[in-house]
Amino acid sequence: MPKITIKNLDELKHWVGKEVAVSDWLPVDQDRIDRFADATGDHQWIHVDPARAQAESPFGSTIAHGYLTLSLLPHMMMETLAIEGGRMSINYGLNRVRFSAPVRCNDRIRTRFTLAELEDIPGGIQVTWHALVEIEGQHKPACVAEMIARRYV
Repeated sequence: MPKITIKNLDELKHWVGKEVAVSDWLPVDQDRIDRFADATGDHQWIHVDPARAQAESPFGSTIAHGYLTLSLLPHMMMETLAIEGGRMSINYGLNRVRFSAPVRCNDRIRTRFTLAELEDIPGGIQVTWHALVEIEGQHKPACVAEMIARRYV
């Protein structure tokens, strides 16, 4: 998908309530899952033991950590969307997150970003994004989240 560029914060206001961008498909392989397990200390067998997961898990393979899926949102947004204007942007948190379907090893995911809300704050704006993480070939999303960012001018 081509990267979307929004020239300034005034132009961004016109996107409220609309889907702004869709990321490219991103593979989630065992190496990525293992590296996330090492970074977080979460080595539960459903994530890191392919043989046991195939034999014992209802998913038939290892699955990505839900928080791994969530942690990929900034990467997918930065690869998909450039917003010019302002001196910096910070992650301000999340309103809600649901992991509605497992991301199995070697699944490919992508995210649809919709600008849910934009409000003025001292020194900038607060932006609420609706992020819908899709799994290639599946109807149920892997993750649905409301991400909040603050952009300062």
